[in-house]
Amino acid sequence: MAVLNMCKINICAMKKNRKKILELLQRKGCLEIHEEIKEDTVFEKMNTAPQISLYDRNAVLADHALEIINSIAPEDTSLFSPLEGKKNISIREQEQSAENQKEIMALANQLISQKKSIDDNQAAIIKCREEIEALQPWMSLDVPMNFRGTGKTGFLVGSIAGSYTQETLVEKLETIEKFPQAAYMQVVSADKYQTYVTCTFLRGEQETVEKALRQLGFARPPVMAHHEPKQSAKNREDRIRKYTKAIEEIKTEITAASERRYEIKKIVDYYRMRADKYRVLGDILQSRHTFFITGYMPEKQIEDLQNELEEIGMTAFDVEKPGEDEDIPVLLTNGNFTGAVEGVVTAFGYPNKLEIDPTAVTAFFYYFLFGIMLSDAAYGLIMAVACFIVLRRFPNMEASMKKSIRMFQYCGISTLIWGILFGGYFGDAVTVIGKTFFNVDVAVPALWFTPINSPMKMLMYCMIFGIIHLFTGLGIKGYLMLKQKDVMAFVCDVVFWYVFLIGLILMLIPTDIFGSLVETKITFPSWLNLVAKMMALGGMLGILLMAGRRAKNPAKRLMLGAYSLYDTTSWLSDLLSYSRLLALGLATGVIAQVINTMAAMTGKSVLGVVLFIAIFIFGHTFNMAINLLGAYVHTNRLQFVEFFGKFYEGGGREFKPFKANTKYVNVKEN
Repeated sequence: MAVLNMCKINICAMKKNRKKILELLQRKGCLEIHEEIKEDTVFEKMNTAPQISLYDRNAVLADHALEIINSIAPEDTSLFSPLEGKKNISIREQEQSAENQKEIMALANQLISQKKSIDDNQAAIIKCREEIEALQPWMSLDVPMNFRGTGKTGFLVGSIAGSYTQETLVEKLETIEKFPQAAYMQVVSADKYQTYVTCTFLRGEQETVEKALRQLGFARPPVMAHHEPKQSAKNREDRIRKYTKAIEEIKTEITAASERRYEIKKIVDYYRMRADKYRVLGDILQSRHTFFITGYMPEKQIEDLQNELEEIGMTAFDVEKPGEDEDIPVLLTNGNFTGAVEGVVTAFGYPNKLEIDPTAVTAFFYYFLFGIMLSDAAYGLIMAVACFIVLRRFPNMEASMKKSIRMFQYCGISTLIWGILFGGYFGDAVTVIGKTFFNVDVAVPALWFTPINSPMKMLMYCMIFGIIHLFTGLGIKGYLMLKQKDVMAFVCDVVFWYVFLIGLILMLIPTDIFGSLVETKITFPSWLNLVAKMMALGGMLGILLMAGRRAKNPAKRLMLGAYSLYDTTSWLSDLLSYSRLLALGLATGVIAQVINTMAAMTGKSVLGVVLFIAIFIFGHTFNMAINLLGAYVHTNRLQFVEFFGKFYEGGGREFKPFKANTKYVNVKEN
């Protein structure tokens, strides 16, 4: 377990080597650039906003072109494609993409234009269908809808509110004042809410007719066709076929362009890398002929970087130790076993400059507690084997995903071990299958004991594991105090608590309450009982008198000490939290037994065997999934709340180097 030592690096080089040096730093991803020096008459910053905007825009355009291809010709992916990670490409392959960028961007712009044409044609199809819908009530009309009449007569088409027949409409018109007697209205069609009519009138009476029709809620139709409605609808159907054909032709062209999907992906990442490079270029200080970079990097990578910089050209390379008041970034380094739970630690927070990396000790307890909560050998074996296969099958998966899969692999191994100790193999599946189908009474005995048969014994061990876990956290706190040479704090805030708590535990063990829990009466010799009482009393007095030692007022010091003693309730609640180990372990076993019992109820027939297998697979899949989730959540809680609460604050800043933040490919040196 370690937090890598960080050094402050200063690089000064000629501008002619700027491109090579920045690309080297981006490719290696080992330096977090952090410019502290302000601009002056010699060193100033370069305005790279236009270049950043250009590359960002091109990256967005190319990404949009990819989305278009994927919407028309989806990429063939499997269920496990998120695990495949990014494809590795060489520097030379990326350079070839850069050489072809004009051609690829022309293709991207063409795809975007084609998508716009598809959208326009689809909008036109929708419009035509809406117009055909609007023409439906007028299909029996035998003149164009925009017909205005003859030389002596006028003609109007429209709708009026309400549903009328020809007879009821005539009766309604007789009640309207000033409706010309020479005017004639004819019903074309009607629905529940409107009646579609035509009106023929003498040319000079148009104003009077329109005024009278307004009393009926007259409204002109939304579509005024230049042909008879039937012909207009047919014309629009022809247009729909034309637009649909055009869309299909464009989609065929886009599908053909999907063969170059991978080239577009590479150019997207090329532009993203270029934009990031120019962001850095705009932050560093430059003179007329030189440029200057400062930042943080791991000490162990300095020599390698320095050698590569020397190969590029004349470079001034200076290493210095960061100051105590500097905000130094944190980078953790751990092996496969411990590093798998780095995500759990960093989710809480990176260690600050006064703390150690708790990943190793967290990993041990994480696997240990997770296995107790799931505690079924079959489930553990399935987890471990499945994770092992995934890790082997997908070597290029993202680092964070790989750590998570590896963490569950070790959790599966722990679950397998605890399952063997507790005798859980799909619950009591061996016994149930033997009795149901073979009429034999067989069982795989637990190497230790069966928690379902001895829950109080299991609860006692859970409390013991909890005490070890909590005392380990308190011990790490003491180690950090000694590391800071604060012996007084170590004695007052750690040793006194150890003495007090151990004394209380020793006083509890001989009591009837504890004896009823472990089903055994434990008796200590009188001298040990006396030692326990002295330890509890001595620790309590030490905490009471010294916990508030920084206060000068004696009364305030005692009050602070008494308040600190109140933390005993916190220790008790933390300890009781470990009863969840028993609860989740029993839940896994009990639900598994219920599933086995339900499956066995189907009987010994052929149909019974089929139903048994179906219920068995479905039930145990559900049980494993729900209890795996519960074990994950509650193991995290025991780490974050109970364990980290004793010594770990976090608050460190993550190391974020200048590197290639690609989306689709990884650029490798070889």
